[in-house]
Amino acid sequence: MTTHISEIRRLPWTAVTAGIVAMTVSYAGPLAIILAAADAAGLTAAQSSSWVWAVSIGAGLTCLGLSWWSRAPIITAFSTPGAAILVTALPQHGYAEAVGAFVVAGVAATALTATGVFTRLLARIPEGVVSAMLAGILFSFGTGIFTSVRSAPLLAGGMLLGYLLARRFLPTYAVVCALAVGLVVAGATGGLDVAVPGAGLALPHLTVPEFSVGALVGIGVPMLVATLAGQYAPGMAVLRADGYTPDERVVCGTTGAVSVLLAPFGSHAVNPAAITAAICTGPDAHPDPARRWVAGVSCGVGYLVVGCFGSTLVALFTGLPDALVATLAGVALLGALSGSLVRTVAAERGREAAVVTFLATASGVTIAGVGSPFWGLLAGLLTYFLAEARRADGDPAAPAGTPGPASEPASGTAAETTGAAR
Repeated sequence: MTTHISEIRRLPWTAVTAGIVAMTVSYAGPLAIILAAADAAGLTAAQSSSWVWAVSIGAGLTCLGLSWWSRAPIITAFSTPGAAILVTALPQHGYAEAVGAFVVAGVAATALTATGVFTRLLARIPEGVVSAMLAGILFSFGTGIFTSVRSAPLLAGGMLLGYLLARRFLPTYAVVCALAVGLVVAGATGGLDVAVPGAGLALPHLTVPEFSVGALVGIGVPMLVATLAGQYAPGMAVLRADGYTPDERVVCGTTGAVSVLLAPFGSHAVNPAAITAAICTGPDAHPDPARRWVAGVSCGVGYLVVGCFGSTLVALFTGLPDALVATLAGVALLGALSGSLVRTVAAERGREAAVVTFLATASGVTIAGVGSPFWGLLAGLLTYFLAEARRADGDPAAPAGTPGPASEPASGTAAETTGAAR
């Protein structure tokens, strides 16, 4: 008995706590976005529950397994920008077609990261254009905060104020504080439905993938680009910044493979995290870098436990006021939006192409059944390469600018500028 107590006391409890906090933050905002996408597409409760189960199990297994294997705090999560894309793209396609796009995007991500092609490919795509596409996707979530303030000023205004105050004093818990304020205000004003019909253990719901060009182009391509550039790259950068150098091909290839395996159950993408990773990789998690890997294991176990009760989470969120969910999703993505906007205009060279990408993506236009993120990316790349061709021909009208975006460092740390990378 004494031996067991001694072993428990030797556990790095600060690392265990950091992992639990990271897991909590991962759910606080992104879960609202997933359920917003599920609601927009008219998914059943079983399908929504299975989606939450799949991304939770995928993140839990990879977080726990990779941290144990590498003895580094490798935090994984489900793609927030990917879920944001689905809010507008999913209703335009059948759910089975979306699942087919998940599979193809996962296979492509696995192949690109496991072979090292992704790093070389990313260097050829202007960072500003990719960031502008993400900013355009997130734009409506940001404006949703203030439309909610108009319709529910006490609820949404209180959440926004709580978020801003927490950003000043408790930045790590800002989104959690916004959620807490929202729950208190909703409960006090009678807008909170505390009943949880259908609560219980989550059951995976298999959807046979269907493949269509429209879904592959409208969902698969934007999700692949947003997840690789907005999650994989900064996620690995956070690890390197704190001195951890696990094999990038193993980490990214594993998360991609798990995404493919769980796609038929609703998982849109599992990937390395950035902001939640920063909670676990620094000295606040544990003074000894060699013991911080326990935070990754703790986070993974938390994902697995919560994932088993995915139906309960869906039932709980179903009873929340629309303004609460919209405001929560908006504040959860504010960091991602601001970081994306900074990178959109950071480099003078390619800035016009980035602005074109942002405008086209934010417009929400759908052409031939394909959503605006794809058209925004296409328009931006076309604008960029035409400008490059003019510059190569010596056209004085072409903006001279600075060296290409690949040589422009992003403002701030990876964790600060990539709020979407949870």
